[in-house]
Amino acid sequence: MSEQPDLAVRKVKSAVRTVELLEFLAARQDEPVRLREVSEALDMPRSSAHALLRTLVAQGWVRCDLSGTLYAIGIRALLVGTSYLDSDPYLPMITPFLDDLRNDLDETFHLGRLDGTDIVYLATRESKQYTRTASRVGRRLPAYATALGKALLAERFGGERDAHIPSALRPLTVHTVADRRALDAQLDEARVRGYACEDGENTVGLRCFAVTLRYCTPAQDAISASVPLDRLTPQREREIVDALCAMGDKVSRVVRPLANGDRWFTSSRVSGD
Repeated sequence: MSEQPDLAVRKVKSAVRTVELLEFLAARQDEPVRLREVSEALDMPRSSAHALLRTLVAQGWVRCDLSGTLYAIGIRALLVGTSYLDSDPYLPMITPFLDDLRNDLDETFHLGRLDGTDIVYLATRESKQYTRTASRVGRRLPAYATALGKALLAERFGGERDAHIPSALRPLTVHTVADRRALDAQLDEARVRGYACEDGENTVGLRCFAVTLRYCTPAQDAISASVPLDRLTPQREREIVDALCAMGDKVSRVVRPLANGDRWFTSSRVSGD
């Protein structure tokens, strides 16, 4: 009987290690890793890392090359990720508004959701003037380094804000605001102004603007516009910000009746505090 609690703890640790491994591989995107890298990054014995990798390869969650030495995220992770998007009740309601923004302004627009200290991109509508080689959907970036994240962090205060900002702010580019006092000042300004912005803090050469979607409390989602600096004028900036603010209010009014009864955001908010 005395061994049962220890067994339960070991099972939880095993689950945590599995999730950490999958998230580590997912963050590498198209860069496969070796066993040694996994062991060092996750502070895991090589024997344990190898056994876990081989188990996940057998289940399709991880793939490896013919030599069996390089590992990357597997196809089953894609199936789970797309099922999340397919089951989200808000996406079908919000994406038509992103379409309208892109059609009217021909810039790139995003929908992002706050998840811990990160922003996860749930939808993207690319400008026809320029395209990226890879979709941003499913990517996660530190909330403090994105306009989407700043818009949502600006809605929070004290411990609630602290829960979504890591103790050490790692610069993603030379422009990333990595000082907590400067970040808080920027967030306070965004709250007063009604929208957030960032200049090349995660992608050099782009300025991003974002507004919160207030269909639940505290807000979990935001929409943003990304514009290359080389063709952004003060007049164009005002046009984009005005359109974002108007659309954010419109989306919030449309989605709020559904979100008022949402149990998912409520449960995640309680467990995250």
